[in-house]
Amino acid sequence: MAIQGQRIRVLNDVGPRAEGAYVLYLLQQANRAHHNPALEYAIEEANRLGLPVVVCFGLLDGASGFPEANARHYAFLLQGLADAAAGLEKRGIGFVMRKASPAAVAIDLARKAALLVLDRGYLAIQKGWYAEIAEGADTRIVQVEGDVVVPVDTASGKHEHAARTLRPKLHRLWDVFIEPLTARRVKHRADGLKLRSEIDISDPDAVLAGMTLDRSVPPVARFRGGETEARRRLKAFLGEAFAGYGAGRNRPEAGAASHMSPYLHFGQISPVEIALAVRAAREGDAEDRTSYLEEVIVRRELAMNHVHHTARYDSYVQAVPEWARKTLTEHADDPRPHLYSEDDLAAGRTHDRYWNAAQAEMRETGYMHNHLRMYWGKKILEWSPSPEEGFARTLRLNNRYFLDGRDPNSFTNVAWVYGLHDRPWAKRKIFGTVRYQSENSLRKFDAKAYLRTVADLCAAEGRPQDFLG
Repeated sequence: MAIQGQRIRVLNDVGPRAEGAYVLYLLQQANRAHHNPALEYAIEEANRLGLPVVVCFGLLDGASGFPEANARHYAFLLQGLADAAAGLEKRGIGFVMRKASPAAVAIDLARKAALLVLDRGYLAIQKGWYAEIAEGADTRIVQVEGDVVVPVDTASGKHEHAARTLRPKLHRLWDVFIEPLTARRVKHRADGLKLRSEIDISDPDAVLAGMTLDRSVPPVARFRGGETEARRRLKAFLGEAFAGYGAGRNRPEAGAASHMSPYLHFGQISPVEIALAVRAAREGDAEDRTSYLEEVIVRRELAMNHVHHTARYDSYVQAVPEWARKTLTEHADDPRPHLYSEDDLAAGRTHDRYWNAAQAEMRETGYMHNHLRMYWGKKILEWSPSPEEGFARTLRLNNRYFLDGRDPNSFTNVAWVYGLHDRPWAKRKIFGTVRYQSENSLRKFDAKAYLRTVADLCAAEGRPQDFLG
């Protein structure tokens, strides 16, 4: 299938360099060798120009590493890159990986490239890399969107107030974009190119061991990175487990989650591929499909819209709407029955064993069910000395422990706790008119079963916890 024109943006409108030795693609957001529009575009152009394709990746560590990334995040990333590199090699595509910023690697290798192809990402750090590349590379540069179903600018040109305002816009457009992407045949293999790759990604554990990074948050056994593993999990989820997803998705003990969020965050699976698989699934009914597409398209792309149109999406003042900040300020001096330090929160040392279990699931396995994430965040607001400090704590804990932390969804979900994409509710202490979530929400599922599930997950990671004692 053709790549939709709305996915393609020209950043440097010059003709391809006549003496170029290859078409270069900077693998940055879509870290996969298949169902990747940017990669397929690069192959199309290389075939047209009679050139091979080279893919590059810049690995940051030490003081210049990706903000807040630690050993847990890097292990998953490197596993995915090893899988992608193997897939690229099978297709006859060269792969170069160096310890440098993505911009530095792309600018250097672009000196011999006829054309440079980029992914598109919406975080500030990604926008900074792409701007640096556009300034520093003098060849033709084309950016191809492969991280969302409907390109963000196509869906809406403004900051949307809520899912209800973005949803109809996406529904009108998404059938055009939920289309299979055929893998192009590589006509000119890159085997003969002599390119320097500083890193042998075939052994991701060895690469991780050689990096300078925060190792206080270790890798997890629960999830392994890579597009192969992402597709295996998706296939398993869309088997019998998918039937009843619409009714069971808000029950953490029901096993109805797809666990696609870490793979989407690292670009190891395409949201379009997921949507196609959901539509084609034999199990499940219309409600199950509608519920899942709401999560993977509407909610996820609302988050992309938010970070794209909010310069400081990590700032309480900029990310939280004015009405919510006003009401929280009015109630900032309300008595708080429980106050905890950030260390106590991180360790799960609170009076609420269900909250402690949710924190343990995140801390030990890198994941927490969405229903518990909301409860978890609301309680941090309630147990912090001020709404500003609660926001900062929630974001730090989220980004430190979740595999999919530092994601547009993460920044948006944290701001939602404080009123983003929501409306005023009945006034109450501490929260004012910001939505409150009480312990009564735990009655909607088998909370005791959830405690047992988390205990088993923690034990599997070699760090047993007791929540029932």
